[in-house]
Amino acid sequence: MLKKLKSIPKDTLLFLLAVSFIGFAGNVMDSTFNNFLNDRFSITSIQRALLEGPREIPGFLVMFVSALLFFMCNRRLAAFSQLLAAIGIFCIGTLSTDFNHMLLWLFIFSTGQHLFLPLMSDIGMELSKDGKTGKRLGQFQGANNFAAILGSFLMFIGFKYLNFDFTISFVIAAVGFLCASILLYMMQKNKPVPVKTKFILRKEYGLFYWLTVLYGTRKQLFLTFAPWVLVTIFHQKVQTIATLLTIGGVIGIVFKPALGHAIDKFGEKKIIAAEAILLIFVCMGYGFSSKIFSMDVALIITAICYIADQLLMSVGMARATYMRKIGRTPEEVSSTLTAATTIDHVFSISIAMLGGLIWSSLGFEYIFLMGACIAVVNFFSALKIKTG
Repeated sequence: MLKKLKSIPKDTLLFLLAVSFIGFAGNVMDSTFNNFLNDRFSITSIQRALLEGPREIPGFLVMFVSALLFFMCNRRLAAFSQLLAAIGIFCIGTLSTDFNHMLLWLFIFSTGQHLFLPLMSDIGMELSKDGKTGKRLGQFQGANNFAAILGSFLMFIGFKYLNFDFTISFVIAAVGFLCASILLYMMQKNKPVPVKTKFILRKEYGLFYWLTVLYGTRKQLFLTFAPWVLVTIFHQKVQTIATLLTIGGVIGIVFKPALGHAIDKFGEKKIIAAEAILLIFVCMGYGFSSKIFSMDVALIITAICYIADQLLMSVGMARATYMRKIGRTPEEVSSTLTAATTIDHVFSISIAMLGGLIWSSLGFEYIFLMGACIAVVNFFSALKIKTG
C-alpha cells in the first residue's frame, strides 16, 4: 500500500486527501444539521424550505464570485472555498446565538461549498488520464465516500455514547474543511481561467445545461426534504441519520468507483437514463410508503430510498464527463461547469420554496411525486445525449 501511494503523483495524492477531508467534514454536517435546526430552533416545514434561500443563493452567485476571483487558479480557488466552509461551519457551531445569526454563518459556509462544486469535477478531470476520466472521478468519489463513512460513524458513536453536542460536531467539521483547504493550497498552481471566459453560454451546450437543471432540482428536493421527513415525520435522531449515511458510504466504497468505470464503458446516456428510472421508484417509495405500510415498515423503505438516493447523487460524474467530451477547450469546460452551477440554482431555490408550499398545503408525499415527474423528464432528456 505504501509503495502504491508513493507512485501516485503529488498533486493527485494531495487532491485525494483533500476530498477525503471534505467527505469526512461534509458527513459530520449532514448527520447533524437537520436535527440541529429542529432541536435548536423548532422550525416548521415552511421555514425549512425558506432556509434554502440563504443556503442556495451562493450556488446562484457562484459564477459571479468565481469571476470576481479570476486571479485565482482553480486549485487556489478550491483552497479558498474550503477555508470559507471551515469559517462558516465553525461559526454556526459557536456563534449561532439566534436564527438570524445562524443564517449569516450558513451563507458563508454555503458559499464555500458551492464554489467547490464545479471545481471537484474540474480538478479531478485535470488529473485524469485520457480516456479514463470516469474512472479517475470514481476514485476521487470513492476516497471522499470512505472518509464520509468515518464522519457519519463518528457522529453515531459521539451522540450515542460520548455526549457530543452540536457545537462539538460543527467544530470537528470545521477542522476537516480547514485541513482540506491546506492540502488544496499545497497543490501546484495552474493557469487561472481568463475572466472573459467565465460568462460564456453556448447553444451547443444547451442539453448539458438542461440536464444540470433537472439534476439540481431533484437533488434539492432530497437535500431539503428527505432528511426533514426522517426527522419530523418518523422522529429520528442524529444516530439514525448518521447510520444511514454510514451504510450508504460503505456501499459507496464499491459503488462509486464501479460507477466511474461504467461511465467510461457504457457512456453517459445509458448511465443517466438508468439513474432516472431508479429515481422514479426511489421518489415513490419515499413519498408514499407511509400511506401504504405501517410506520415501522415505511421507515425501513424510506431508509432504503434515502441510501439509494445518496448513491445516485454520484451520477453527477456522468454530467461532468459529458461536458468534457463536448467542450471546445479545457477553459470552456471549467467555466461551463461553473455557469451550470449558477443556472441550476435558479431552479433549485425555486423548487425548495415550492416544495415548502406543497408540504404545508398537500403533504410531503406530493413533493416526492414531483420528484418522480422530474425523473421521467430526465430519462427522456438523457436519450438525446450524443458524444461522438
